[in-house]
Amino acid sequence: MLQIENLTFNAYGRRFFDRASVTLPAAAKVGLVGRNGVGKSTLFKLITGELQPDSGELGLPRAARLGIVAQEHPATPVSLLDTILAADTERHALFTELELAAPERMADIWGRLIEIDADTAPARAAEILHGLGFSNEDLARPMAEFSGGWRMRVALAAALFAQPDLLLLDEPTNYLDLEGALWLQARLACYPSAALIISHDRELLNTSVAFILHVSDGKLTLYTGGYNDFEQRRAEKQRLLSATRAKQNAERAHLQSFVDRFRAKASKAAQAQSRMKRLEKMTPVAFSIEERVAPFILPSPKRPLAPPLLRLENVEVGYGTAPPVLRDLDLRLDVDDRIGLLGVNGAGKSTFARMAAGQLAIRSGRMQRDGRIGVGWFHQHQIEALDPDETALDMIRRGRPQDSEQSHRSRLATWGIGFDKQGTTAEALSGGERARLLLNLVAMDAPHLLILDEPTNHLDIDSRRALLDALNDYAGAVILITHDRSLMELVADQLWLAADGTVQPFAGDMDDYARFVLERAGSGAAPSQTRGHMKARNKARAKA
Repeated sequence: MLQIENLTFNAYGRRFFDRASVTLPAAAKVGLVGRNGVGKSTLFKLITGELQPDSGELGLPRAARLGIVAQEHPATPVSLLDTILAADTERHALFTELELAAPERMADIWGRLIEIDADTAPARAAEILHGLGFSNEDLARPMAEFSGGWRMRVALAAALFAQPDLLLLDEPTNYLDLEGALWLQARLACYPSAALIISHDRELLNTSVAFILHVSDGKLTLYTGGYNDFEQRRAEKQRLLSATRAKQNAERAHLQSFVDRFRAKASKAAQAQSRMKRLEKMTPVAFSIEERVAPFILPSPKRPLAPPLLRLENVEVGYGTAPPVLRDLDLRLDVDDRIGLLGVNGAGKSTFARMAAGQLAIRSGRMQRDGRIGVGWFHQHQIEALDPDETALDMIRRGRPQDSEQSHRSRLATWGIGFDKQGTTAEALSGGERARLLLNLVAMDAPHLLILDEPTNHLDIDSRRALLDALNDYAGAVILITHDRSLMELVADQLWLAADGTVQPFAGDMDDYARFVLERAGSGAAPSQTRGHMKARNKARAKA
């Protein structure tokens, strides 16, 4: 499907690709991985023609259609369903032509419409939209009524509906909730055409792609299998290269020693010259040493509090005089609980997190909460809300004014914010650097409870693993909201579900929840129907 030969590209004073070559099989689903900043998004721009290579070629089959989700869909007066239908440009053009076509042309138009299955298009579009969290009522709403995050989903839905020959997706799960991410994983796994997907979502890369394309040191290397297979093969490759390099270095040292000893002796001069030529011909073994990933520092509370940290009895919570967002809350959070909070966007997860953090008062009911509780709260909009002119040093000085300047700098370095970045403004830091900084800041004072709302959006796979390790070492309570299924599975020991205006324990594990999400999407059930489905499921599990 895509052939890249000797691609070289330089920009911003650095070389992104250095005579890189790779061929992607037809109809292959490929995960594009590599450290932040290595050139993954740059490769997309080269494929689409937005950037031009300095040398080399990128080849696609003639007339191949590209699909890329680059930005949110415009806020137009066109309805949601019609917007998705228009993404199939051939169908749209045929219906437009049909309005003014001559009688002798109509038969050809109708024949082609039947051939492309045009009459089922509205149902297919609605199925995609339901999978991405839109309700039946949303289908008739104009695009202008949706927020930017939802219009990003529309752009993704339009690309999936159009079924281009090569679908390019750049971090598609970053603007989805867990339910949308689970649906997308299943959708991509059976996508009929080729797809190239930049993602740091380990679960998606293990379930939805058959190849991993790794970007490193200006080269492109294709591996078969999912991300776990890639890690194993890359580790084995590095081990073999390390052994070969060590063997070559030993041989080089031996040859150099002989040359140094006998170069001046006439009787050994010829042998010394022979060994010098051999040394010159030896090609150093290429050995990539990956940059070390700094750990997350999540200190455990020094003085554990008596359980429970939080008890809710018939609690109702909301904003102002508007109807309650959540009601009938009867829950208990203990000192070492790890809660994974599930639910579609808009179900009240962030409202629950705000209440648990002490930032939103309850309207009615009883909430038992220890007044000494320390809370570290990371929410997904903090990164965008940072003062763009404030530096990392400014932030830590404000948070720990009693500490010395050297202590501030040492702590930031430990967090992975090097000395060269500590005086850089937030605007100039990468998304991953800002997320890393904020996550460490909210946990700096060893809170009893960590509330993490989409903490992984800007983190690469290795940084997500570092966060997982830190959370598993942390001895306090955790409430986790994330679209990253792997993180949810490996951190949470209890699942709570926000649905139909309340939060209740979910009877089952992530496999059960994934099946439920896909069953609901397949049946076209709206998210508001979740509570009835879950009551029936929980009752059935209890009987079993």
